[in-house]
Amino acid sequence: MTSGTPGTAGNPDGPSDGAAKDGRRDPDAVDGSDALDGSDAVDAASAPADAGWKRPAPTLTTDTARPEGGGRAAPGDASAPARQWPLLTVLGLAGIGLLVVGTDAFTQAFRIGTMLVGAALLVGAVMRRVLPSVGMLAVRSRFTDMITYGVMGGLIVLLALMVQPKPWLKIPFLEDVLHLTVT
Repeated sequence: MTSGTPGTAGNPDGPSDGAAKDGRRDPDAVDGSDALDGSDAVDAASAPADAGWKRPAPTLTTDTARPEGGGRAAPGDASAPARQWPLLTVLGLAGIGLLVVGTDAFTQAFRIGTMLVGAALLVGAVMRRVLPSVGMLAVRSRFTDMITYGVMGGLIVLLALMVQPKPWLKIPFLEDVLHLTVT
């Protein structure tokens, strides 16, 4: 490989536009002004017309913006768990729900544990709406997070209430739809 081609240690980005960053000319740059000899193994007809062009640096943004309300929920000098208390609240409530389901300690443990998981998402939706800053609980925009957490939490609680046998909530329309999909 020759100097100035992509992948070399001297210039890993490939050919440049002929000028170094400090304004001096790069003698190994391929910009069309240098004569090609046989050792370069580059055919002028097969080289792309924009071989010396480099993509300009972005001018507007170089990183993903933090979601609104995604700042710390506590001052910066607080410990990490204290700064992320909204997320830890939601995860703790969901963990308790999963623990109730997993241990199966009483007759309706599956239903109660699943309702706790749904309630955790509903608590997350309420916190996302009420609190100005929720830390890592903020994933998208405030509106999108509220809708996502609220709909998912509501559906989980609704399905936990309707689970067979002996459902606590009977909605005839949804029972018919459920029976048509199962049978």
